[in-house]
Amino acid sequence: MIGMDFLLTFLEGIITFVSPCLLPLLPVYLAYFAGGDAAKAGLRQTVCSALCFVAGFTLVYALLGAGAGVVGTALVRHREAFNVACGAVLVLLGLNYLGVLRIPVLERTWRKRSTSQEKGYAGSLLFGVVFAIGWSPCVGTFLASALSLAASSASAGRGMALLLCFSAGLGVPFVLSAALINQLQGAFGWVKRHYEAINRVCGCLLVVEGLLMAVGLLA
Repeated sequence: MIGMDFLLTFLEGIITFVSPCLLPLLPVYLAYFAGGDAAKAGLRQTVCSALCFVAGFTLVYALLGAGAGVVGTALVRHREAFNVACGAVLVLLGLNYLGVLRIPVLERTWRKRSTSQEKGYAGSLLFGVVFAIGWSPCVGTFLASALSLAASSASAGRGMALLLCFSAGLGVPFVLSAALINQLQGAFGWVKRHYEAINRVCGCLLVVEGLLMAVGLLA
């Protein structure tokens, strides 16, 4: 099933974007990209800031993917057992998303506190790095899924590629939102009204993915 794991990690990035702990804060991120005033900021500035932000968290996630692949290399002799263990973890994460189980650590978030906003593209890049680190517990469900696939690949290169797919799925909506900043007033209302259904779909996806990994179809 070559390519399915890449598609799954890309879709998980998109689903992470519309998760209840991220999408409601989209106006805050867009305001940051626009320098605090979307009406005065130029489209080029806003989009470039969004791209720097995406580059920041992509860097962190790519390194995590490479590291997971290296760890997986050491476990290649026990791949079958490792796949079953990772699959079981994904099923548990899916059940947590469905509300069947509660895993407290996945419901905590550590965020950077700052009294002033860093300016410029370098600040947006740093903001992306901080986002990747500080919001990992919030996006941890699908990030953990992507890292499990990266580890099971037993390859640093493939692990990095998988997390690049995850970052693309998460990053593309950010960039598109920045490009359409003036047309997005109320555009996410439908998603917000259907969070419960979205969470159920997300949970089911994780459970199915976990089962596929456990039986070796995503190894």
